Amino acid sequence: MRNPELNAKIVARGKDFFSTISGEKPSLFDKGAWMGKVMDWSMQNEQFKIQMFRFVDVFPSLTTSKLLTDHIREYFGEEMDMPPVLSAGAKMAGMLGSLGGAVLNKVISANIQEMAGRFIVGEHTGEAVKNMEKLRKDGFAAVVDVLGEATLSEEEAEVYVGTYLELLDALHDEQKGWKGLAGRGGDPGLDWGHAPMVNIAVKPTALYCLASPRDFEGSVEAILRRMRRICAKVVEMGGFLCIDMESYLLKDITLEVFRRLKMEYKDYPHLGVAFQAYLRDTDKDLADLLAWAKARNTRISIRLVKGAYWDYETVKAKQMGWPIPVWTIKAETDAAYERQARMILENHQVCHFGCASHNIRTISAVIEMANELHVPESRYEFQVLYGMAEPVRKGILKVAGRIRLYCPYGDMVPGMGYLVRRLLENTANESFLRRSFAEDDQIDRLLEDPEKTAERERGERAAKAKKPVATPGGLPRFANDPMVDFTRADHRAAFPAAIAQVRAGLGKIYPLFIGGQEVTTTDLVPSVNPAGPSEVLGKICQAGIPEVTKALAAAKAAFPAWRDTSPHGRAQYLLKAAGIARRRAFELSAWQVLEIGKQWDQAYADVGEAIDFLEYYAREMVRLGAPQRLGRAPGELNHYFYESKGVAAVIAPWNFPLAISMGMASAAIVTGNPVIYKPSSITGIIGHHLVEIFSEAGLPAGVFNYVPGAGSVMGDFLVDHPDISLIAFTGSMEVGLRIVERAAKVHPGQRNVKKIIAEMGGKNAIIIDDDADLDEAVPHVLYSAFGFQGQKCSACSRVIVLDAVYEKFTDRLVKAAQAYRIGPSEDPANTMGAVADAAARKNILEYAAMGKREGKLLYESPIPPGEGYWVPLTIIGGITPQHRLAQEEIFGPVLAIMRAKDFDQAIEWADSTRFALTGGIFSRSPEHLARARRDFRVGNLYINRNNTGAQVERQPFGGARMSGVGTKAGGPEYLLHFMDPRVVTENTMRRGFAPMDADDDWVD
Repeated sequence: MRNPELNAKIVARGKDFFSTISGEKPSLFDKGAWMGKVMDWSMQNEQFKIQMFRFVDVFPSLTTSKLLTDHIREYFGEEMDMPPVLSAGAKMAGMLGSLGGAVLNKVISANIQEMAGRFIVGEHTGEAVKNMEKLRKDGFAAVVDVLGEATLSEEEAEVYVGTYLELLDALHDEQKGWKGLAGRGGDPGLDWGHAPMVNIAVKPTALYCLASPRDFEGSVEAILRRMRRICAKVVEMGGFLCIDMESYLLKDITLEVFRRLKMEYKDYPHLGVAFQAYLRDTDKDLADLLAWAKARNTRISIRLVKGAYWDYETVKAKQMGWPIPVWTIKAETDAAYERQARMILENHQVCHFGCASHNIRTISAVIEMANELHVPESRYEFQVLYGMAEPVRKGILKVAGRIRLYCPYGDMVPGMGYLVRRLLENTANESFLRRSFAEDDQIDRLLEDPEKTAERERGERAAKAKKPVATPGGLPRFANDPMVDFTRADHRAAFPAAIAQVRAGLGKIYPLFIGGQEVTTTDLVPSVNPAGPSEVLGKICQAGIPEVTKALAAAKAAFPAWRDTSPHGRAQYLLKAAGIARRRAFELSAWQVLEIGKQWDQAYADVGEAIDFLEYYAREMVRLGAPQRLGRAPGELNHYFYESKGVAAVIAPWNFPLAISMGMASAAIVTGNPVIYKPSSITGIIGHHLVEIFSEAGLPAGVFNYVPGAGSVMGDFLVDHPDISLIAFTGSMEVGLRIVERAAKVHPGQRNVKKIIAEMGGKNAIIIDDDADLDEAVPHVLYSAFGFQGQKCSACSRVIVLDAVYEKFTDRLVKAAQAYRIGPSEDPANTMGAVADAAARKNILEYAAMGKREGKLLYESPIPPGEGYWVPLTIIGGITPQHRLAQEEIFGPVLAIMRAKDFDQAIEWADSTRFALTGGIFSRSPEHLARARRDFRVGNLYINRNNTGAQVERQPFGGARMSGVGTKAGGPEYLLHFMDPRVVTENTMRRGFAPMDADDDWVD
């Protein structure tokens, strides 16, 4: 606030406001009620707060007394860890057994339902209308929001629309008997003489189950199709519609939906959209929308909120490597709100303002700014959440008279997410309501100019700034390459542009690369687009025995000098290569879209992982390259260090053609081992990208040799050759075991026992526990099973569902799968593309046919007509561990669903195959999660998330049993498999004298 005079008026008004509500407390903090006691305990005990809110979240799933009592015990432990209001009930349950459990179930259920009821205006139309009428009698208007954010299928989206239409029908009839809330003149048939009596808010994500910024246009149109039906009904009855703003991911889609809808009702003034003050983009977005409205001479409305997803937005941005989209200091959000509120009020001729806040400083600022700008009362109103801040809403009613309560409506189960957000927000240390009514913070501090508060807190943070972490070699600390961000228009535009650029250069011949020189052969294999095999992308020269022999000689000759290059020097080549790949990221991604059929996000993730391997292994080699002193005995020096093994054969797969190739090759290179690289014949062009990247990085001749060719021609020769010291392989179990077997034989002239680094696939399971959050589990299972057509060694091919939730989970899974679209991956509207080649298609279709014989077909999707290696998305039920579908790797979009009687059987079945690569579990039972950590024996176990997409450093990847030899790509021990350890011991004693180091073990 740059105006001291205005700020003084705001503070004075705020003090008056506080004086009118002195001694009152919101029901949320009433310690005489069950909810107030729980909230009070939550604010005193952070661990209890976390557990309590997680318990509230899982509560609707606890459908039996046993589940309820078990979860109380698991979440809260012994009685001493719980507030008396809960411990007494737990003690009763323990004393009375099943009867006590039933009593506890009834008591807890009643209390949580009462708590939810404070925030939810009704679970059915009659209840909602009745409560809204009560509010109106007290002078409060309402805006109704139908609960439910996780729309997973077209059917669920239709139910959401139907609920709104039903509600609007009921309100249409009821409003005929309502009188307008009192105002200063105007139309007596409207609230306050100017506002529609029926006012609803709609979440756009609930209208389309596949909404994604990747398919921006498709998402906007799909949301609009259903939004139009709701809007038409609202307009018909003279109501008000506000489009809610949810996660940052869909912000721009939401704004575009609003703009298009508004143009269809250009002259209807009662359409609005919500903005979130905590988003850094909001200043610009708001200015842009106001300018847009002015340019089109149309009147709009804006509901300005602080924002309810701060933790989610911050965590997600950190995980993805994106800039944090929200202000990170609470006072910055408050300052932004005042700034944005003023912008809206200055444009009141075109924009009606809904000030949605419980913060008395904010409310006072809006009133004083409106007075200063002479804004008519009809151009702004105040809004607060139903069930919260009762003293604040009463105070606003006295001061302004125009207040609307935001009233969630619908079933309690989808309402739990809303409830938990409200509880978290009001028990946060920075919550205005907590500071005002639970902690009685000083009024002067509560009313302080937020810009001043933010400036002070920024200074405090700067004084506590973390010092940079020292890393070996002085390199910056490793960080994963940021994921592609489709909320950015430039990223969305980059893919079609890169694909067009790639297409413009199709038809090249790609030579071998041996000893730093290109080598052409007459044996050429075409590389084709799997979505349209008639499109030849290029032709790959094929190596035979003579070319492989030449490559081996070049690598052997390069080995001594490369081995003796310093670890830091070798690492520098990888860092240069990472920079090159980063510069070419969209082009390299476009090749993956065309050559192997990856969706945009999958393709970019592959490139990002390749960059991560280069960056991470460079740092790891610098760390491991420094000799370590062992022991502290005086008079001797013992140094432990690592030495390169020799020539490495790298045999790469087609499913992660850049990432896995780069990971294995860069690990061998940085540890001093020249590479003979054999890419998959399906993705030879992507394989050649390694040649281009390493050549531009200046890698010495002979260190990297590219020899694509048929495995039947050159595979055994390469594996058997005596000059090969190590083999890094990723592929099928059958080929991997053949390599292990053949490599065990020592051939004449061989100097090393061959080291095998092999990752060989999996038959991965996800367990769905009886308390799982199905809103989360269903989309994650679909992504795990069908992302990139299920062509990942980590993909979910079995989902093991506990009996209690089997029917519900399966029904929602199948209906969600029905929304998936299959078609060319270059079209972002398609969820699945073509499989790798004709052989893969044949194999997958055979397994799908077998699954139909072994179990029951639950769903088989349609496939596009015409050419392309298309296979249907297939879901088979009724599978048990005895079936082949539950045991054999398919490597395609075929998912087996298994029905387990209890959690013990689910764990047993999950562990019933030869493989041990990845696994997953969706559960909210702490005991079951602990059991899974111990007994779900896989290389990578994922809890309450999808089981694919391991990231370098954070989730080192690799399995055991028939999934691999126990190595972990992208982990701190991976490079050790490419080197031999050595120890050098020196006697430092000379003529009875020995130099001493400070930490030698010496006499005191």
